[in-house]
Amino acid sequence: MGAGKAGSGAPRTIETAGLTKYYGNTPGIVDLDLAVEAGEVFGFIGPNGAGKTTTIRLLLNLIHPTRGTGAVFGMDIAGGSLSIRRRVGYLPGDLAVYPSMTGREFLLYFSRLRGIDTAAHTSLLAERFDLDLDRPVKEYSKGNRQKVGLVNAFMHEPDLLILDEPTAGLDPLGQQEFGDLVSEVRREGRTVFLSSHNLPEVERVADRVGIVRRGRLIAVDTLEGFRSKIRSNLSIEFASPADPAAFAALEGVTVTGVRKGGSLLRLSVAGPHDAVVKAAAARNVRAVASEEADLDEVFFSYYENGGEAGADPDAEG
Repeated sequence: MGAGKAGSGAPRTIETAGLTKYYGNTPGIVDLDLAVEAGEVFGFIGPNGAGKTTTIRLLLNLIHPTRGTGAVFGMDIAGGSLSIRRRVGYLPGDLAVYPSMTGREFLLYFSRLRGIDTAAHTSLLAERFDLDLDRPVKEYSKGNRQKVGLVNAFMHEPDLLILDEPTAGLDPLGQQEFGDLVSEVRREGRTVFLSSHNLPEVERVADRVGIVRRGRLIAVDTLEGFRSKIRSNLSIEFASPADPAAFAALEGVTVTGVRKGGSLLRLSVAGPHDAVVKAAAARNVRAVASEEADLDEVFFSYYENGGEAGADPDAEG
């Protein structure tokens, strides 16, 4: 499935065409067509083994594709890998640390590898994450090791952040600070590509979301776009009883409850609410309450329905 565009005319930070990686006969990612625009936050979600980490490693040229092409900043992911990495902040899902170093020594080591003085920004980030940089890494909790990885990814203010499970192990305050940092990066016109199991976190920060299933990208859209494709619940209270049949006759609408003698209707609606709102407006409406689908519901709808929202789960071959 094509990824589509977040905005017309914006340069693409990441672009792939048919990008594929097999491990023997086992697919990692297959025929990935993906476009991530400059300045957007793109969430890449799926269960373990779906192909998220494989995709990240291909983009960074840590592994080589079986076929297909990919570009970051317009540069080929193989031929331009060194130039690409200079402009990327990367947090792996399995961060390896040097246990004998302090957090500060660890970050200074990577700063020197990049040839950039990041001391001031490193200290600022550590303060924001409430991270003591002068303790040995081996004494850190999982959450504090994750904070070291995040500081390492953000400290040189890269044009692109590629983050694999960035909030794993973080407490709620750490998660909030991460969300604030991502928002700041977006406002500065930089790009974030994040893979995560934390669907509420992705929902809070992502402009668009791609869902990957069994090594294939099955859907890409904004959250609002996804919500429009799956059912939401709507409650309408009228001043006097309303005929439920008038609403049941609307396309995509199911009446799930009739209360208060017919003056309160509960509806399940597939797609936009426009027709329901127009039908309700012809009557005296007292109150309307909508329960929009969250990203968890969107995600499970695609997985339960074989890769397409609203599809017959038995239709997949």
